Amino acid sequence: MLYGRKCRTPICWGEVGQRVLGSTDIVLKTTEMIQMVRDRLATAQSRQKSYADKRRSDLEFQIGDYVLLKVSPWKGVIRFRKRGKLGPRYIGPYKVIARVGKVAYRLELPDELSLIHNTFHVSQLRKCVTDETAVIPLEDIQIDERLNYVENPIAIIERNTKTLRNKVISLVKV
Repeated sequence: MLYGRKCRTPICWGEVGQRVLGSTDIVLKTTEMIQMVRDRLATAQSRQKSYADKRRSDLEFQIGDYVLLKVSPWKGVIRFRKRGKLGPRYIGPYKVIARVGKVAYRLELPDELSLIHNTFHVSQLRKCVTDETAVIPLEDIQIDERLNYVENPIAIIERNTKTLRNKVISLVKV
C-alpha cells in the first residue's frame, strides 16, 4: 500500500519531549484498516492475474509458416515507408526457416534487411493469416495515364432493398 515505506500514523506523534502512545482504540482501528487494504489489494491482484492468464496463449510456429515481424522497437534505427503515427507496426510476411530453442525462430529475410540478425523471439512475431484467393494478379489490372483503373464485377451475390420513410434504396452485394 505504501510502496515499501513504513506507515507514518499520528499514533506516536506528540509534543516535544516524552513520547506517549495513543489510545489502544486508534491503534486497533489503524491496524484493521491496514489489513483491510492489504486484503483488497490481494483480491484485485488475483483478479487481474486470472484475467491475464485466460488471455495468455503460447505461440508456436511450424517451419514454412509465414509470420509478421514487429518493428516498433526499431523506430530510430530503420524507417519503414512512413514515419510517426502512420508507420507500420508489423512488416512482412516472412517465412519461418528454423526453430532456435523453445521461443526463438529464424526467418528468411529479404536483402534490404540483411543488416538485421535473422533470429527473433516469439514475442516479436505474429502469425500471418492470409486468404490466397483474395490476391489479385497485377497483370489483370490496366491503369491509365491518370492512375485510374476500371473495376469489373465478377458476380452479384445478393440483392436487397432498404426502405426509408420516403424512399427505397436497392442494395447489391458484388
